[in-house]
Amino acid sequence: MNLKKIQFKKPVNYIVILLVSSIVISCGSSKNIAKSKSSSSKTISKSENLRKLDSKFDGKISGSAKDIIKDAEKYLGSPYKFAGNTSSGFDCSGLTTKIFDDNGLKLPRRSSDQANTGKSIDVEEVKPGDLLFFATAGGNKVSHVGIVHTIENGGEIKFIHASTSKGVIISSLNEKYWNKAYLHAQRVL
Repeated sequence: MNLKKIQFKKPVNYIVILLVSSIVISCGSSKNIAKSKSSSSKTISKSENLRKLDSKFDGKISGSAKDIIKDAEKYLGSPYKFAGNTSSGFDCSGLTTKIFDDNGLKLPRRSSDQANTGKSIDVEEVKPGDLLFFATAGGNKVSHVGIVHTIENGGEIKFIHASTSKGVIISSLNEKYWNKAYLHAQRVL
């Protein structure tokens, strides 16, 4: 294999490459979700051995959480764009950063850093506006983030996020892919 030495004319080019590389690591691929034809609620077979990831949410949503959800919904259908944080394209942490920034709350740019922001909460405590973190490559390293969108009557948690294959969509923690990848939740509101 013939490797050429990369020369940078300006130190800024090197910094840009490092920044872009770190963002790639922070929002891991979620291409497996393309196999899921729908993000609608499905009954999960016990044979799938999925975790029970339901919330006991009481239905009371703060004004700031309502604003976060309303702003997140504006971006539904926006395409996935590596390192993107505008309506022309988002990656997962770009979406959360943009939404929270638009509401006067600063989040770190990388999902792995966002995972340490705010207060860690149990999945049973999550409510709309909370952040959910995932290890999309397996293991326990944060590589994806989403915002809790709604809690259905049975406690099913739905979240809005920027998927690499479908752009900004709403998914469920009851979907096999997301159930297996789920790590933890944080409250920043």
